Amino acid sequence: MGNEFTNIDPAQEQASWEPPHVPYEAFTDAQAAVDRLRELFETNTAFLRDAFADFLAGRIPQGRVRACYPEVRIVTATHSRIDSRLAYGFVSGPGIHSATVTRPDLFGGYLKEQIELLLRNHEVPVEVGISALPIPLHFAFYDGTHVEGAAEVLQRPLADVFDLPDLSILDDAIVNGTFEVPAGAPRPLAPFTAPRVDYSLHRLQHYTATAAEHFQNFVILTNYQFYIDEFCRLAQELMADPQSGYTRFVEPGNLVTEAGSERQEVAMRLPQMPAYHLVRPDASGITMINIGVGPSNAKTITDHVAVLRPHAWLMLGHCAGLRNSQKLGDYVLAHGYVREDHVLDADLPTWVPIPPLAEVQVALERAVEEITGLAGYELKRVMRTGTVASIDNRNWELRDHREPVQRFSQSRAIALDMESATIAANGFRFRVPYGTLLCVSDKPLHGELKLPGMATDFYKRQVAQHLRIGIRSMEILRAMPRERLHSRKLRSFAETAFQ
Repeated sequence: MGNEFTNIDPAQEQASWEPPHVPYEAFTDAQAAVDRLRELFETNTAFLRDAFADFLAGRIPQGRVRACYPEVRIVTATHSRIDSRLAYGFVSGPGIHSATVTRPDLFGGYLKEQIELLLRNHEVPVEVGISALPIPLHFAFYDGTHVEGAAEVLQRPLADVFDLPDLSILDDAIVNGTFEVPAGAPRPLAPFTAPRVDYSLHRLQHYTATAAEHFQNFVILTNYQFYIDEFCRLAQELMADPQSGYTRFVEPGNLVTEAGSERQEVAMRLPQMPAYHLVRPDASGITMINIGVGPSNAKTITDHVAVLRPHAWLMLGHCAGLRNSQKLGDYVLAHGYVREDHVLDADLPTWVPIPPLAEVQVALERAVEEITGLAGYELKRVMRTGTVASIDNRNWELRDHREPVQRFSQSRAIALDMESATIAANGFRFRVPYGTLLCVSDKPLHGELKLPGMATDFYKRQVAQHLRIGIRSMEILRAMPRERLHSRKLRSFAETAFQ
């Protein structure tokens, strides 16, 4: 862009500092539409990055620099669609439906699949062009560039020149079912707007210390580092098997170990919720995240992982067993949840039921059978299915027991933790298939508290088996047809077409 910022006619400035106007173009080929989205996005983000470089060099325009997100839209004139069995892939009625798009390089496969379904179900072309929604300057950089820090030596505020993230449009109104379409405006085609996706992509990098492109479509969440240590060990074992399809292992700091190479451990300060990725070339591998303790962390990470549109996430962790018949090391397969975590009350009221998903439940039970060698009635020796209660008070034991114990009994709860209900509820809210398999690590109502010596011995015995069950569950779900895994149970009255 050189010195073009100098000597600009103020009357021409706004037109001069936007990319050239691009008309909408119709496509009947999904890959061609995705290619066009990628071209437009790369052009407009490069425009912002170049303008920012000039800004840092002191060539500061008097007006605004603006580039907008690309957009895909479809116009239909009928309620009919070709295939009514699908849970997604069709619009809710006649009219214009549109979605702003970010990072087509990252979401290319997802976008192609969603657009193909639209083309097939409605037999009309999709249109691709430039929206009216500005790209915030921060989101034109994928590597976490601190634009304020780079610009602080200059006298003019960034907000006077560039569009910055706007919290008023970074909400979840679409997925929460509270979005009201303004009169005459298009209806949403996707569950998230482009700025909302960009925000989460940056947050994922911050919380997990791994780039979004490493995340896989099957996600295991845990609340103990012991599980991560075992996952790192199992990853090497699985990559050594050429039939597994796993080709690399990515750790915090974007440290990559290729299959067949020796893992090199690099000392670094772990982020708040470190992520580890056992990668397959088609992103059908497994990501595992240590979310730490508590419902706030559980909500935070799933809020951001959800924009990647994973095919399933599971909670593998420890819980307090509430029944005298349970033993330390027994498994709990959740088929219902008591939600006393409170972090989602404003987004998903507690009166909303969180149903078990048959496909996930069957996969988990089958995996327990395969790994433990038990089946049928014998499986009850090590696993119980029932309600899991999640609370936001880790030291609930210090309260008067009568009131919480009565509630746990009335709800038929068999286990207590701090994360599972949050993760399942956010799966329901974001239309991501979810499941929970916990391991009893203490029984506080029966005098078996989690003490250091007991816990260490328990971890050594049980973590490896529990994690193998989780990985096997994901392999079973991966082999399942996509249209079967993404259940219609998770869809509301008027849904977006994109899954």
